Amino acid sequence: MKGNWVDRLRGEPAAAAALAIFIFSAATLLGAWYFQYILDMPPCPLCLEQRVPYYVVIPLSLLTAIAAPMRMPQKLVAVGFLVAVVAMLCSVALASYHAGVEWRWWPGPTDCSGSLTDFRANGPLLDQLQSAHVVRCDEAAWRFLGLSLAGYNALISLALAAIAAFGFARSV
Repeated sequence: MKGNWVDRLRGEPAAAAALAIFIFSAATLLGAWYFQYILDMPPCPLCLEQRVPYYVVIPLSLLTAIAAPMRMPQKLVAVGFLVAVVAMLCSVALASYHAGVEWRWWPGPTDCSGSLTDFRANGPLLDQLQSAHVVRCDEAAWRFLGLSLAGYNALISLALAAIAAFGFARSV
C-alpha cells in the first residue's frame, strides 16, 4: 500500500511539489510557534509579519496538492503554484530585511527598533506604556551558525519558492 502512494507521487510531480511545500511550510510555522510558546521567545512585529506568507501558502499548497492529482484544470494548479512563488518571494524579502535590521545594515521600523520617546508625563496610560516590554526587531533573540531565525526564514522561503517554481513548471 505504501509503495503505491510513493509511486503515485512520483507520477505526479506537481502534487509532490505541493505536498512538500505544505509539509515544510507547516513545519516552519510550527517551529516559530515552538520558539514563541515553548522556549518563551516572543516574536517582534517583523517576525509576525514574516508569518503572513505562510498563512497563505499552507492552505493553498494543501489545496494544490489535492487538486493536482485529481486532474483539475492545469491553469488552476498553475495559479496555485504561482501564488505560492510570489508569497514565498515576499517572505524572502521580509526575512532578508529583518536580518539586515538585526545586523544593523539598515534601520528598522521605529516602533520596534528606533529610540523610545520619553513617556514621563502623568497618566495611567503612560504608566502602562513605560512598563510594557517591547520585543525589539534589531536584536536577534537566537542565532545558530551566525544566522538568526530571520536568516533561516529567508533560506527556507527561498527553497520553498524554488519548489513552487518547479511545481509551476510541471503544471503548465
